[in-house]
Amino acid sequence: MDRKVKVVQYGTGKMSVYTMRYVYEKGGDVVGAVDVNPDVIGKDIGDIMGCEPKGVKVTSAENAEEMLKEVKPDIVIVETMSLLNDIKDAFLLCARLGINAISTCEEAFFPFNSNPTLTDEIDDLAKKNGCTITGSGYQDIYWGELISAIAGSTQKITKIKGSSSYNVEDYGIALAKAHGAGLTMEEFDDEIASVDRITDSERQSIINKGEYLPSYMWNVNGWLCSKLGLTPISQTQKCVPQTHSEDIDSSTLGMTVKAGNATGMSAVVTTQTKEGITIESECIGKVYSKDDYDKNEWTIEGEPDTTIVVARPATVELTCATIVNRIPDVINGQPGYVSTDKLDELKYLVKPLNEYVRD
Repeated sequence: MDRKVKVVQYGTGKMSVYTMRYVYEKGGDVVGAVDVNPDVIGKDIGDIMGCEPKGVKVTSAENAEEMLKEVKPDIVIVETMSLLNDIKDAFLLCARLGINAISTCEEAFFPFNSNPTLTDEIDDLAKKNGCTITGSGYQDIYWGELISAIAGSTQKITKIKGSSSYNVEDYGIALAKAHGAGLTMEEFDDEIASVDRITDSERQSIINKGEYLPSYMWNVNGWLCSKLGLTPISQTQKCVPQTHSEDIDSSTLGMTVKAGNATGMSAVVTTQTKEGITIESECIGKVYSKDDYDKNEWTIEGEPDTTIVVARPATVELTCATIVNRIPDVINGQPGYVSTDKLDELKYLVKPLNEYVRD
C-alpha cells in the first residue's frame, strides 16, 4: 500500500490510549473515533491520548455509520466489551460496510464455539462485502501461538495445562463486572457460578441461542484445538470466586470490595479431544491486592514435559501492541470471520504498517 493505513478507533477507554499511540508510531493514521460516553463525544483524540490535538473528534456511536462512510478506513479497532453480543453492532456495521475490523473482545478470539449463530451472521456479511473480521490481543500470543510453538517441538502430547492471571482494574468496568468483582458469595453463585451447573445438552442449546457466557479460556481452548488440528469431543467450564482477607479499593468499580466478597473469579475450562489430548486452562481475573501480579504459565505434558512462565507481563501494552501488529494480517486476510489461527504468524513490524499490506 502506497499510503498510510487509515484506522478508526471504536471505544476510547483505557486501552485506546495505547492502541491509538501505537498506530501513529507504526506509521498509521487514526482518522476517526467512536464512543457512547457523552463525556468524551466531541473531544479531540489527542486529549484522550494525553498529547497534542490530532484534529480527530470522537463521534457518537449513533453517528458511526455516517462517519465511517466519510473517512473510509482500512480497518476499525473495536475496544469496548468482552462478549460478542456486546460488540455485535460494531462488527455487523463494519461487515455491512465492507470494512475490516479487529477487536480485543475476548470472546471474539474464537466465537465459533460459544456464539456460532451470531458469528455466522457476521461471517456471511463480511464475505458478501469483502472484509475480514477477527479478534486478537494478549491471548493471541500468550494463550495461543506461544503454546502451539512449544507443541511443535514436542514428540508426544497427553495434556496441555495453562493458567493466566490479570488485574481486572486495567480493563474497565465491563470486564470487572463480568468477573463478579464486588459481589457477595451468594450473588456470585447466583449470577456467575450457576450458569455452568447445567448438562452438556443444555449448554449446547444455550450456545446455539447465542446466550452463553463463556469464560475467556472457553474460546482459547477452541482456538488451540483449531490451531493444533484437534477435534473437541467435550468441553466443560467451572467458575470459582476469588476473595481476599482484607478490604480492597477498586477505582474501576468505584467501590471498596469487602473482605470475603468476590474480588473476581477463576474460570477453569477442560476440553477432551478425539486425539486423546486434554486441554485444561484457567484464567484468574480479579481486583489485585498489593501482593498480586500478572502471571502466565503453561505446561505441555508428554515427551518431553515443558513449562514456560511469563511473570509480570505488561498485559495491557502487550494486548494493544498485538492488535496493532495484527492490522496488516487482517487487511490481507480472506473475507469473512477469520480467527487468527488462520492468519499469518504474528510478527514484529519494523516498517510502517502500509508496507506490509498487499495491494
